[in-house]
Amino acid sequence: MAVVHRSKIEFEVELDENKVPEKMYWNAIDGGVKKDETKAFMISVWDAEKKDTLRIDLWTKDMPVDEMKQFFHQTLVSMSQTFERATNDQKMSATMMDFCDYFAEKLELKK
Repeated sequence: MAVVHRSKIEFEVELDENKVPEKMYWNAIDGGVKKDETKAFMISVWDAEKKDTLRIDLWTKDMPVDEMKQFFHQTLVSMSQTFERATNDQKMSATMMDFCDYFAEKLELKK
């Protein structure tokens, strides 16, 4: 099948003298995102040949810890939902969501 359209997602990271992220931006023009600032991102890429996951986890030095905890919680919830859509394994997805609830409770994220 011929490629009909190409889409690009880009990340730009400004580093301090110690190569620690100070500012980060991302673009996803097809999604209406143009140089939006972010404080953190996590990217996972599947290497089918090696059967291994490659990851990039970055956050700026001024990312507040309470926001990082919330970011992790929301990422875990999203991963649980994606797992169910990708595998249709409702039982494991529910178990993962139980952990997300436990995680939020222990970090006092739910009011």
